[in-house]
Amino acid sequence: MKRVFFVCIIGVSLFLQAGCNLFSKGELQAVGMLFDSPMEEQAWGKKGYKGLMAIKETQDVDVYYKENIYTENDVTLAVNEFVENGVNLIFGHSNSFGKYFKEIANDYPDVHFVYFNGNIHSKNLTSLKFNGEAMGFFGGMVASKMTETNQLGIIGAYEWQPEIEGFYEGAKYQNPSVDIYVKILNTWVNKDLAINIYTKMLANDIDVFYPTGDSFSNEVIERAKKADAHTIGYVDDQLKLGKHTVLTSTVQHVDRLYEIAAERFDKGNLDGGILTFDFGDDAISLGEFSPIVPESFQQKIKESIQEYKETGKLPNAR
Repeated sequence: MKRVFFVCIIGVSLFLQAGCNLFSKGELQAVGMLFDSPMEEQAWGKKGYKGLMAIKETQDVDVYYKENIYTENDVTLAVNEFVENGVNLIFGHSNSFGKYFKEIANDYPDVHFVYFNGNIHSKNLTSLKFNGEAMGFFGGMVASKMTETNQLGIIGAYEWQPEIEGFYEGAKYQNPSVDIYVKILNTWVNKDLAINIYTKMLANDIDVFYPTGDSFSNEVIERAKKADAHTIGYVDDQLKLGKHTVLTSTVQHVDRLYEIAAERFDKGNLDGGILTFDFGDDAISLGEFSPIVPESFQQKIKESIQEYKETGKLPNAR
């Protein structure tokens, strides 16, 4: 019988010792997922939960999840309880979990830990990464094609996001004369700051925006809709928020990556290290196009993406 569990920690059992062999290596028994915020709060969290449910269905295993886990003590308690319940594959749905998993992975040698977008790894610790540069590149091409003022604005969560550089390069490739303004929040969640930056950019004739944080992208899109400006969506296909506002979206299929990781682990093929996924893995895609994007240009982008899948080279490197 398949079950989903929301677990609450009420104590710590001390029976687990480093090196204790509780599991059959390479065989998925149960899965746990940690969220550092309320799971339903953002598209990113919802996709993580969707991936967890897909694993439950396809692998026929019990799954557990916990929300608002963001300190080392929280992680230690949660992992201990997961393992007591037979979990041997644990996902941390944020790059913040990497440093915590690194500290405790050696204590659970038969458990595999997985998190997103980090450079920390070990024998039983894996970082999953999207090739954000590629999705940003094609999004930038669309934005550069559709701007009427030759002014584009990136509202970034963090400077390290590869989609930001990709967007810049793609926009310049499509139209070398376009001006691109970048402002970084240094947080995923400060919606007020994002809107303040958007407002200032709009006042300076920027007419296409790329908000690279799903906690504030919806609000930027709603503001852009009222101002007859345009956006490139982020993480989710956001065309539904305004088909004449959202030109296309850079979509990350987080749920699919979780399924891939679980399948590999169950077959004994999930290595510790950094694994990168891209368009060719169906882990990244562009969303639907707005009807205002010329069909001939839509076709050009689709052909460029297909060529990228085949060659691994972006248009500016061919």
